[in-house]
Amino acid sequence: MPDSAIVAKLENFIFSHRRFVLIIFFVTTALMLYFAIQLKIDASFTKLLPLEHEYMRIFLKHHQEFGGANRILVALIAKDGNMFTPEFLQTLQLATDEVFFIPGVDRSRVSSLFTPNTRFTEVIEDGITGGNVVPDDFRPTPQGIDRLRENILKAGIVGRLVANDFSGAIINAQLMEVNPNTGDRLNYALVAQQLEVNLRNKFENTLLDVHIIGFAKVIGDITEGTKRVVLFFGITFFITAILVHLYAQTIILTAIPLLCSLVAVNWQLGLLSLSGFGLDPMSILVPFLVFAIGVSHGVQMINGFRSEIFHGADCFTASRKSFHQLLIPGSIALLSDAVGFIAILLIKIEIIQEMAIAASIGVAAIILTNLVLLPVLMSYLNVDQAYRYKIHKRSKLMAPLWQSVAKITEPRLAAYVILVGLGLLLIGLWQGKEIKIGDLQEGVPELHIESRYNVDSRVIGDKFSIGVDVITVIVETIAQGCLNYEVMATIDQFEWYMRNVEGVQSVLGLPSIAKIINAGWHEGGLKWRVLPRNQSVLNQAVSTVPTSSGLLNNDCSVMPVLIFTTDHKAQTIENIVSKIKQYRQRHVTDLVQFQLATGNVGVMAATNEEVAANQYPILIYVFAAVSMLCLLYFRSVSATLCIMIPLALVSLLAYALMNILEIGLKVNTLPVVALGVGVGIDYGIYIYNRLLTELKEGDSLQAAYSSVLMTTGNGVILTGITLASGVITWIFSPLKFQADMGILLTFMFLVNMLGAIFLLPALASWLLRVRS
Repeated sequence: MPDSAIVAKLENFIFSHRRFVLIIFFVTTALMLYFAIQLKIDASFTKLLPLEHEYMRIFLKHHQEFGGANRILVALIAKDGNMFTPEFLQTLQLATDEVFFIPGVDRSRVSSLFTPNTRFTEVIEDGITGGNVVPDDFRPTPQGIDRLRENILKAGIVGRLVANDFSGAIINAQLMEVNPNTGDRLNYALVAQQLEVNLRNKFENTLLDVHIIGFAKVIGDITEGTKRVVLFFGITFFITAILVHLYAQTIILTAIPLLCSLVAVNWQLGLLSLSGFGLDPMSILVPFLVFAIGVSHGVQMINGFRSEIFHGADCFTASRKSFHQLLIPGSIALLSDAVGFIAILLIKIEIIQEMAIAASIGVAAIILTNLVLLPVLMSYLNVDQAYRYKIHKRSKLMAPLWQSVAKITEPRLAAYVILVGLGLLLIGLWQGKEIKIGDLQEGVPELHIESRYNVDSRVIGDKFSIGVDVITVIVETIAQGCLNYEVMATIDQFEWYMRNVEGVQSVLGLPSIAKIINAGWHEGGLKWRVLPRNQSVLNQAVSTVPTSSGLLNNDCSVMPVLIFTTDHKAQTIENIVSKIKQYRQRHVTDLVQFQLATGNVGVMAATNEEVAANQYPILIYVFAAVSMLCLLYFRSVSATLCIMIPLALVSLLAYALMNILEIGLKVNTLPVVALGVGVGIDYGIYIYNRLLTELKEGDSLQAAYSSVLMTTGNGVILTGITLASGVITWIFSPLKFQADMGILLTFMFLVNMLGAIFLLPALASWLLRVRS
């Protein structure tokens, strides 16, 4: 154990200048509150991108020419199933105008029946003609509507801009990262609000439904849901307060640790704002994690305080001794927490790195608020004999229970516990190895399946041959490659191959459009829907496709192939990406290179691969760093094993639970996995540190552990039950990812507690050479 001389000097300084310490904390907290109030919701599509990944380099290389993955789709569906009515068409035109003028929309990439980039081509007796699908002189008369229907069929946009059953139409738009009106980063929550107000609320009626999907809408719905997150935080705080009060037995001793944990959260948010960061809706639960860790450490400080009061010390002395005893183990535990969060910085995705920074700042704040401020505040308390009597009464009442639990340190009982642990290890290995990277459900997994967004997504997927889920393969070739039959034939074969891959809804590329145009030159005959080998005919088929279609660039050296997927489940993405890679490996050519990938599914694929590539290195780094901290502090391999084995087992069981509940490992679940390491190490370090202190008094292992259970162990049990009771209410959240996190956190709080209470002493009885 390290020399406590430095701790003693620090203790003397802090408790000799208590008022000065409190003034510093008060001023700092007020300053951080000022900055925390200014913290804004900061969502950005690029924050989700693993920019160093191979796919994202292609994404950024061609982003300006072909747009990115940040699309919104607005589908207008006639309730009677017929879109060819004057009322519907007038509404579609007005809705197109509304989308066009939403700040942040790339107006050059808006497409609908009423935009000039939606055109058709046909052959007539006098040659070739074409024009806008909705002509300039369009009038919603029976003749005009018949002409529109014909133009839609000639343009080949059924399934893309028009529903397969002609019940509705889509407005397709790309969003920019910057609001051109202000020059600031685009506010996605505001865009989502404008979509609701200017489109759904304005145009949805008894005759027509409006369905909206896209990244901005997801962020908007999550942001709306986060408003209710505050309510759940209030419920969690209330439940935590009640249970802590049942243990502390006094209101003031209940309020102090909760207040200190809130101060830590306040510092975290204030420092984030001061550092120029915002709070992303996807990381909205990080402050909750910081609060949970703060309460965990606060309860341990209360334990130390009550233990000294139990032995007759006054409040000032009890606070000093608690500070002296817990500063080092508490700091080591919190450093271990920080290591878990810092490790995920290895994943080069901005939003994950922001989560890691936010959580690390929060943990750093806890070191000061819960290990320094809390004991200083407790030193001003004044307990009477009645309170001491309560402590003694409860201790006497609980003593038989703790003595019974302490028998677990007997080698025979300990062996049974270890065998149970081995059984759980096998279950964890069996289920945990099956965990998937990415989304495991249709729709947006952050929202419930019955949410409006996921309902809209299903309707669009059923009515159209496209959706918001698309992976775009960038085909790079020679200049004027679209006029080269060999190049076009190679791309056409790739299109055909991908149409037959499971999980692919439809495929769109220049060759398929060129074949439709070629057939149009021959009176629409299906036998002419082929790529012409004749150079002049091929030129004729391709020349009418504009670059605004997004299917080719200016010199025709790049031709994207859009692959619309049935969903964005992890297995769907993995299967499609693997098929693309297999195809390009078997068809290597100097003329054509198939490059992955753009589109939102391309981004998901890159993100999933980045998480998959780093999850095991991160776990290795975390456990190695935490093990090293334990070794440095306890200077014992046995001690390190006693602490780390339960921790590793619970982490593995958490993976197994995620697999059973179909929760994928992704951006917003990584911090919770890191928290599992953090909470587990807190419990283990506190219990083992107290156990060694009792053993130094010459007690047997069983007697020493009985004393541990009456103090530190009692607090660990309280913390586990308290925090689990608070977060289990999250299952009623409108945000599915918060509901999932509530289940996972409840599991980890309880199982980490059980591992520290039962498995750690069982291991100690076999690994430590002391009297049992």
